[in-house]
Amino acid sequence: MPAGFLTPKRLSIGALCLLSLIVCCGLAWWQWGRFESASGTFQNLGYVLQWPLFGLFPAFMVLRIRKLRQEAAAQDAAARDGAAQEVAQPEPVKAPEPKLPKPRAPKPVLRVHEGEDELDAYNRYLAELNARDQQDR
Repeated sequence: MPAGFLTPKRLSIGALCLLSLIVCCGLAWWQWGRFESASGTFQNLGYVLQWPLFGLFPAFMVLRIRKLRQEAAAQDAAARDGAAQEVAQPEPVKAPEPKLPKPRAPKPVLRVHEGEDELDAYNRYLAELNARDQQDR
């Protein structure tokens, strides 16, 4: 074992993970008893399966964090030593430019009812806005 392997911090984290597993397995056992009772449902059976997973989660997170820290330390050491080899990156493929449709000329306003001044003014306004929008593109 390397020196400093069993530090108080590591022992307390291990004890906490073990305690979490024991408590969650006890809750799974309790849910199994509920499932077998007359009022038990399949929801209780689902909890029987979930509680041990909840108990294992802290241990999984400790191992995952440890692995990520080791990878980060290895990368830092490689960068410090200058041993990191340059990997030739392929040139990015240039995406083709999208083909935009040609702007269309505004359609003439159909007049169903003659003499509606407000409607005509509104349609002219909309046509003017559309023309400005087409010029800005």
